Amino acid sequence: MAMHVSGACFSVFSGSRVGNIRAVASEGFATVKTAEDKVKLGGSDLKVTKLGVGAWSWGDTSYWNNFQWDDRKMKAAKAAFDTSLDNGITFFDTAEVYGSRASFGAINSETLLGRFIKERKQRDPEVEVTVATKFAALPWRLGRQSVLAALKDSLFRLGLSSVELYQLHWAGIWGNEGFIDGLGDAVEQGLVKAVGVSNYSEKRLRNAYEKLKKRGIPLASNQVNYSLIYRKPEENGVKAACDELGITLIAYCPIAQGALTGKYTPQNPPTGPRGRIYTAEYLRNLQPLLNRIKELGENYSKTSTQASTGY
Repeated sequence: MAMHVSGACFSVFSGSRVGNIRAVASEGFATVKTAEDKVKLGGSDLKVTKLGVGAWSWGDTSYWNNFQWDDRKMKAAKAAFDTSLDNGITFFDTAEVYGSRASFGAINSETLLGRFIKERKQRDPEVEVTVATKFAALPWRLGRQSVLAALKDSLFRLGLSSVELYQLHWAGIWGNEGFIDGLGDAVEQGLVKAVGVSNYSEKRLRNAYEKLKKRGIPLASNQVNYSLIYRKPEENGVKAACDELGITLIAYCPIAQGALTGKYTPQNPPTGPRGRIYTAEYLRNLQPLLNRIKELGENYSKTSTQASTGY
């Protein structure tokens, strides 16, 4: 699958198993193959592709896109959407804050995703698109009704009557018990098929799991930052808790915002805010790992070719 790699990627891990995923970057795009079809999210009935496309950068002008959004970038996002579907990747993750004016964006990511889905369905009515979005636990939001109200606003922007996965984007300063209640209400009202959280610590994860369990609703997932160069979920108990409780860990930024693709070098670091994180020195230190990834990819290609051709 060819798709833009500027953060637009996430992976789904079920228990201790990791899907056989290969990605090789080329001029800002990646060729991705998934060896397996779908995975069930936690104890829910929802099944999604093991590789998904994150829409954080779509419409954003505060972190991505060099602080500007234009027609060329719109077409690139649309191309990523269509090419993903063409290659069997149907899981798209967005959030109400992505690209929103509240986050100094140009156009809401949910609005763009909804537009892309509508246009695709006009020429391919049977196309399958699995949508995940997120609730922002903003300080002025309180109680379960704020979750339902925000969800309905998201559905309006998406142009959908329901979404497959609704997540709490982060833990709030207060009101988290009510937010969990809101997730349960959303399931019971048929507005979502499954619910999850994002950026939740082990303690908060367990609390959310137990609270939903009392209503007979599984906590399907916890979406966290997880990659070859960011392994905190293995160290802070989050991944172990997910494995123990049967909660699917969804890894966002598995290619470290493009740093693990080989697209960027010490001579060509990313622009904008990412350039302050992935500096020339950082990328120089990362080079041995990138060389190893490239070597493994080449070996995988040879093995796959031999297996398919008999040579």
